[in-house]
Amino acid sequence: MLAGMGGDRRTWPDRGAFAQTLEDATAKPPIEKTVPSPRAILRLMRPGDWTKNSFVLLAFVFWAANAVRTEPAAAVLDRGLDALLAFAAFSLAASGFYAINDALDAEKDRQHPVKSRRPVASGAISRGTAIAIGVVLEVGALAFAASLSNALLGAVVLYGLLQALYNLKLKRMPVVDVTTIATGFALRAAAGAVAIDVRISVWLVLCVFFLCLYLGFIKRMCDLVSAERAGSAWKPSADYRGRAELEWLLGISAVMTALMYLSYTLSDHAQSLFGARATGLALLTPLVLIAIHRFWRRAHDGSSDSPLEALRSDGIVLSAILLFVGLLGVVLFVPQAAEVLDSVFLSNQRGAATS
Repeated sequence: MLAGMGGDRRTWPDRGAFAQTLEDATAKPPIEKTVPSPRAILRLMRPGDWTKNSFVLLAFVFWAANAVRTEPAAAVLDRGLDALLAFAAFSLAASGFYAINDALDAEKDRQHPVKSRRPVASGAISRGTAIAIGVVLEVGALAFAASLSNALLGAVVLYGLLQALYNLKLKRMPVVDVTTIATGFALRAAAGAVAIDVRISVWLVLCVFFLCLYLGFIKRMCDLVSAERAGSAWKPSADYRGRAELEWLLGISAVMTALMYLSYTLSDHAQSLFGARATGLALLTPLVLIAIHRFWRRAHDGSSDSPLEALRSDGIVLSAILLFVGLLGVVLFVPQAAEVLDSVFLSNQRGAATS
């Protein structure tokens, strides 16, 4: 009798596993708010990432280095306002696609320890509201661009098509995803030249492309490391094969960034525009390398990839970028700097072009 009872014994599941299964079965997504707060809308727009649109202003900065001495002040001011208008157009366009992308990726973002705090993933804004806000922002971007020129409008439309392809398909393809993002930033740099009606060096466009390619892979590494450390089941949309593949891509893009920067500063185009000042630009390369390394280290620490957050929390990044911007201003706009450089270094050409 007892033996028969012993043969009918059942094996009960582990209590911890049972509790986890019950928790997973009853887990519900965050309740989405019908009317989002202004703070949530602002977070959805990610104004901190508008710093990435500063590439739109590059053409104006390099043009103004000579124009402040050769053009009337009113002409410089007019082109400066045009450049700012182009910056606003691309900022609105980028924010619009951030909103739409967050709405599309909300379910996946809820599994990530950092992305789960985004407005849509956290339930602060509904998916429908986020898409509507994104569309409104895109319309605003087109209106800003159209008020300036048809050429700039075309550039913003092209950027929009690129982002649409990214959201629909390309973000799921390794390397292609980040290449698409970097192309969008290179387009911004070219559009900045279009906005003020000047030509831009292909070396400068390639420099922007490879820098943004590097920062794109930095973001992928940040996402991967932070998810691993949190023990999250989150997986990237693009099927990157772990850290080793991203390390290789980071190495290639970092080298190409430094190479393209040097190629621009030592190019005939830069020499014709800036004369001896082009040599001064080349001498700022160590600061570029410092910033590249710090972003690599931040990625391995699982820190935020946001440039604004890096400036707030990393003193070395802040110092390197402030020094670069400050010395860039000195090299381009202080006449004595050009005289010193000309007296010390050989240059291929002398004089500076006015356009």
